Amino acid sequence: MTSPISAVSTTGIYCRAGCVARPLSRNVTKYLSPVQAEAAGYRACLKCRPDREAAWVAPDEMPDPLRRAVSLISDGALDSGTEEDLAAMVGFSPRHLRRLFLEHLGATPSFVARSRRAHFARSLIDDTALSITEIAFAAGFASVRQMNRVVKDVFRFTPTELRAKAKRRLNAADGGLQLNLKLPHPTDAAEIIEFLEPRCTPGVEVVHEGTYRRTIELCGHPGALEISPSGEDAVLITAHLPTYAGLVDVVSRVRRLFGADMDHEAAVEWLCSEPLMASMLAAAPGTRVPGSWSGFESAVRIVVGQQITVVGASTLTGRIAEAAGTAVDGLGHLGLDRVFPSAEQIVAADLVGLGLTNRRIDTLRCLAEAVVLGDLDLSAPSDDVRAALHTIPGIGQWTAELVAMRVCRDRDAFPASDLGIRKGATALVGGDLMSAKDVEELAEEWHPHRALAATHLWRAA
Repeated sequence: MTSPISAVSTTGIYCRAGCVARPLSRNVTKYLSPVQAEAAGYRACLKCRPDREAAWVAPDEMPDPLRRAVSLISDGALDSGTEEDLAAMVGFSPRHLRRLFLEHLGATPSFVARSRRAHFARSLIDDTALSITEIAFAAGFASVRQMNRVVKDVFRFTPTELRAKAKRRLNAADGGLQLNLKLPHPTDAAEIIEFLEPRCTPGVEVVHEGTYRRTIELCGHPGALEISPSGEDAVLITAHLPTYAGLVDVVSRVRRLFGADMDHEAAVEWLCSEPLMASMLAAAPGTRVPGSWSGFESAVRIVVGQQITVVGASTLTGRIAEAAGTAVDGLGHLGLDRVFPSAEQIVAADLVGLGLTNRRIDTLRCLAEAVVLGDLDLSAPSDDVRAALHTIPGIGQWTAELVAMRVCRDRDAFPASDLGIRKGATALVGGDLMSAKDVEELAEEWHPHRALAATHLWRAA
């Protein structure tokens, strides 16, 4: 992967590609990300604003445990946890994890988390009218004093000084907070929303005139998000929340939902070397592997969708949400009225009479019980999740692969038996509808990026 950041030793500033500055080449050092440049002591250029670029994605060549650690940090693992906790989650000692971070990223895990919070705070300072105190807690800082210190270290200005430089404010007329989220190039946000639309759980999610809306919980309280495409490689988020504390983690989930957490460039480069896939990728360069908002919610939706249509699965999942989820008032104008049920709520719910088979009810209850008991950790490595899922009655290869793809973000997950993938593969090579075995053999050439290949096959179908 090419280095997108250039740091100039004589000025102490780092810039993105395309900046008008033209320093002498002997004074320039290349870095993979703003985090690396900041760890080396550089600050962001005030002209090209590299800090406003899409969030950095761990490159594909990183060891998988390290990539997972970066993903966990993006999900807020170090907002309340420690480096020791993070190391245990990926199976390393704290010392070894720090060594790998320094080797591959040029910064410690704590520095990466600190930079994440500082950059998010900067975006709120620039683009909203939230108070400095609200911004501190929205960005995951423990106090305003801590934010002041970190922001000044990273940007060389205090939050108040940065606020004075800000030129615009974005706020929804109804009191919601609007944020323009830059996504990595290329990202077809409208296509992701189109993918989500038929899979929306009624009452919990809805797509209206190209805008994806859903209920969420933040700090134990319900709220809602509206997400719509905003120019090239960006989405506009309108957040209707009771508190903005922890908003940085909400935005990270949006990024994951839109496939911005995976090394798309490496996957495209690999797949384009295979002639059959090259034309598909050229026709839709912004197609990305869609993520999920909630691992458990997506797992339930996938189980319900076994051997029935997409629309039918959405209808049944909506009935489950109505029977077991928590009702929410005041969001009817958005087409939303409840929060998706937790695993505990599914275990306690009576799902008989909703149109589910007895076997499907048993599978859902076993899935929920496994989550409650800790036998299934949907944030674990994908191979561990697959193994745990296969112990649950009624869950086979198709379900496990879809969960690995959408929830675990496994770049090589591939549900070969999926009808849509079989249809897409048939459209690719011609002839009669391909069997799962034939599709599996066809996909051998696409290792280790079969998840993106599967997404393109869905699109072709």
